[in-house]
Amino acid sequence: MQISVVIPMYNENKIIEDTARQLSAYMEENFESYEILFSDDGSSDGCGDTVRSLQLPSVRVVGYEKNQGKGCAVRTGMLEATGDLVLFTDADLAYGVEVIGAMWDFYLSSGAHPDVVIGSRAIHPDGYAGYTPLRKLMSKVYVRVLGLVGGFRLTDSQCGCKAFSQKAAKDVFSRCEVNGFSFDFEAILWTERLGFRIGEFPVRIVNHRESKIHVLRDSVRMLRSVRKIRNRVRKQSESI
Repeated sequence: MQISVVIPMYNENKIIEDTARQLSAYMEENFESYEILFSDDGSSDGCGDTVRSLQLPSVRVVGYEKNQGKGCAVRTGMLEATGDLVLFTDADLAYGVEVIGAMWDFYLSSGAHPDVVIGSRAIHPDGYAGYTPLRKLMSKVYVRVLGLVGGFRLTDSQCGCKAFSQKAAKDVFSRCEVNGFSFDFEAILWTERLGFRIGEFPVRIVNHRESKIHVLRDSVRMLRSVRKIRNRVRKQSESI
């Protein structure tokens, strides 16, 4: 079986070489069959060329010229990936590299054998270690509001580490449309609507850096789109 790892990136040239080398070394050591896809969200700093120049095994760059948003970058990589399990995580490897092997083992050994594995900081005892009190509060409030407004039933929507079986990846992300940060919520809604089994896996941040998300502004923006996304997914799924 093969695993694919998708890394969305936008103007990450300062860190992307270290990320690519670290990730490649880990995959070479721990997996017999794998691929790494760096999905370039229209970067202007040459990070795609940096990755290509390294000529690392089983690594390729996909993407497009005009910046669209993280959701589009993830979607592009997930649809391009060929692995039996397709996992995406952040360009700064916020959850480390060992989480890849751990989620792979969970996917293979779980009694329920989930189609989709969702990383959750909320069920890890140190999942929010290192967060500012405001960011921690807003993350938890956002999930609670998602449940009230959007019918969200899991413990963490925005964790940047999720894995999908090949079928789930294609069926879910071929229907997704959100390019911004609400793409996680949309993908999970489609996962549920299409009847895929979901397993939650405890994760924690091991590499902290300043978030690109403005907590108050972007939380309000995401919440405004929740009802719209929920209604669209519900309407479109009725015709399936």
